[in-house]
Amino acid sequence: MRLDKYLKVSRIIKRRTVANEAASLGRIEINGKVAKASTEVKVGDTLDILMGGKHTVVKVVSINEHASKADAAEMYQLISRGE
Repeated sequence: MRLDKYLKVSRIIKRRTVANEAASLGRIEINGKVAKASTEVKVGDTLDILMGGKHTVVKVVSINEHASKADAAEMYQLISRGE
């Protein structure tokens, strides 16, 4: 699944256009490498996201095309969140 779509479906970022913009600005890394919005996300990947002055690190647990609000939080594991 594309990075921007994964971030939207998992509700880490609310809108796909915002996820796309963050990736194009180099604020998202997958496994330590700067990622484009079109980069494929796989189970086990570590996402390093810097948005709004906050630094969030999550591990991809599952990939679903669609997810309800309750299921979205189960798509990733929060490793760290900080200022």
